Amino acid sequence: MWVLVFFDLPTETKKDRKTYARFRKELIKDGFSMFQFSIYVRHCASKENKNVHVKRIKNILPEKGHVGILSITDKQFGMMEIFYGKKKEESGFIEAHQLELF
Repeated sequence: MWVLVFFDLPTETKKDRKTYARFRKELIKDGFSMFQFSIYVRHCASKENKNVHVKRIKNILPEKGHVGILSITDKQFGMMEIFYGKKKEESGFIEAHQLELF
């Protein structure tokens, strides 16, 4: 399962920029990777794990701006077409590594 965080935060004042940077750093600290500017993505092994990370995001929401959280399955994420200019990327964005326990 994948969690995508989309955000549009104000950066007009020094305080706004500091809030923006703090939010971004907290996402990275929680294991999110930048997909595009203001779009961060993280793989979660289970629905329960996803719920933990969504709760963390909700706890760090800034006072101003817009934040969206989207959860999608591995299959849905895998169907995404990614282009670099007009050239289509072959391998996709991130490969999730699963640990098998016997």
